[in-house]
Formats: sequence, structure tokens, C-alpha cells
Amino acid sequence: MTTNTNSLNSTNSTNKKMRAIAAPSWGAPDVLTPVEVDRPEPGLTEILVRVHAAGVNPVDWKIRAHGTIVPWEPQTPILGYDVSGTVEAVGPGVTLFAPGDEVFGMPRFPEQASAYAEYVTAPARRFVRKPEALGHVEAAALPLAALTAWQSLVDTAQLRSGQRVLIHAAAGGVGHLAVQIAKARGAYVIGTARADKHAFLKGLGADELIDYTTTDFATAVRDVDVVLDGIGGDYGDRSLPLVRPGGHLVTLPSPDDLPSARAAAERGVHLGWTVVEPDSAGLQAVARLVEEGKLRVEIDAVLPLEEAAQAHARGEEGRTRGKIVLRVS
Repeated sequence: MTTNTNSLNSTNSTNKKMRAIAAPSWGAPDVLTPVEVDRPEPGLTEILVRVHAAGVNPVDWKIRAHGTIVPWEPQTPILGYDVSGTVEAVGPGVTLFAPGDEVFGMPRFPEQASAYAEYVTAPARRFVRKPEALGHVEAAALPLAALTAWQSLVDTAQLRSGQRVLIHAAAGGVGHLAVQIAKARGAYVIGTARADKHAFLKGLGADELIDYTTTDFATAVRDVDVVLDGIGGDYGDRSLPLVRPGGHLVTLPSPDDLPSARAAAERGVHLGWTVVEPDSAGLQAVARLVEEGKLRVEIDAVLPLEEAAQAHARGEEGRTRGKIVLRVS
């Protein structure tokens, strides 16, 4: 792949170039660099999507800071997974979409989708149609975070109506969507968050909230069926005694944050570490919740593509409410 870091002008269909944001090296947010690169072409079963907006996720800035989670061939890696846009072209074998269709998705994870760019190619079945009720900014904020919540609560923990669920970091990108997904499934939802975010979470349907800065959740909660831990560290160990026998404790940051398998087995608790996967069925379920008015995504900030470094710096502060999105076109 050839790059020209001196230009970030609008692309056109004749020069087959596009704007993008790359990370020529790993490090602080300021390593993110505007580049002009060759526009990709869709291969077998792939679609070319003109990106309107790209979601920003914690995995993006972790990769930028420390390096990739899978081998990466390009010399100038383009970050990003969440995409919302319009189908520009389809490759051989594609029957699901046609040029002009509006789609959103989280393709290729954990390989890079290279969403911080004007165009993205990926297998057609990694996308679904964008709900008409959503703008591209909102749609770009959903896939990775919503699928993480859905796969954790529904696929892994098999959350059912009437169960009690404790969601740590409930006001975050994954957390605020997990609150709504849990409520849509009829659960009683307890969340941990700073006090200034409680009204927001009550508006999303949370039944009980704990200010972790003043109250130890481990003494304030008991008898939950599911814990979703988006924080890690000692939160897993502290949450384990709160889970009923037969319940589930699911962590997101790392499997190292899970309690010991022996301690969980002694309590009859199932442990899980969720790594989100591209999942058209799950994303269609998320889209249905949006269309039914049961799920909305909170947008913390919208920045232009060229300000990706500022978006990362904002996200790394750890105080966002909802999601950060880059507006591409």
C-alpha cells in the first residue's frame, strides 16, 4: 500500500484515492496521521461501502497505544471497526445488497476493518441494513458496543426475564447499551456509575444504581443472576460472591480479570470472557430493538475524521457518557 501523508483533500471517483487516518507507529494519540491511500476494491462476496461515520471504541486506542492483536500487513495501518455508510459497489456473488443501500456493521474483527477512511470493503454478510430511524452517526456508534453487550448477556449468560443483572461501568459505551438490552429482556438492572450519571441511566430503564465512588457495590448488592464486568482488575473477584449458584459472571477487558475457575466452581458460577465477533444475526436483533424504540445509543461527541487523535484522547480520559463518533462524509 502506498501512502501520501501530505494530502487530505476530498477524493473523487477518477483518482481512486481516499482520505484515511493511519497509525504509522504505536504510541500516544498524536501518532494518528492523515493520509491519502488507494481506495479498496470489493472482492468475491464483498461490498464497497462509502463511509459516512465511524465509531470510536476502547479497542481502537488500545491498539494504537500498544500494537495490534492480530498480524498486520499494511505498513501504515488504518484503525477502526464500526462503520455506517452507503453501498458504493458489490463484488461477485453478492446478492444481499445493491449500490445505494444504507448499511452498518463491525466487519472483520479482530482483523482490522480500517473504518477511519472514506471507503471500506468487507464481506457483505458482516453488514445489515441501517434502521431508517437511525442517522449514520448513531448507527456507527452501535455495532461493536451493542454486539458486545448482546453476545455477553444473551448468548453467553442467556439472560432471561425476571433475572437480576449487575452491570459495571453502566454509563459507558457498552454499559448503557447493556442496560437497555437487559431491560428489553425483562431483567431487573443494577448498575454502577458516578452519581452524575444516575439520572441518565434511570432514563434508560436502570432499576437500581450504585455510586462506586462512595459505596462499595460488594456490600450493597446480593443475589444477582448475571454480572457484566466492563472494568476488570479486582471487580471480578469482588463480584463473584454476589452471584447466585447457576449464575454467570462475564468479563470484557481480559481473561486475566476473571476469578479463579476453582472459586467459581465452588460457588456454582459460570465464568465467561467475551470477545466480540462479527454477527449479522445479533446485529439484526439490535436493529429490531432500535426499530421498536427499546434501544438508543448515547453520543458523547462527534468529531471530524481529521480529529481522530482528539477523539482518542477524549476516550482515554474514561469519563465519556456513551460513544464517540468520527464524521467521515
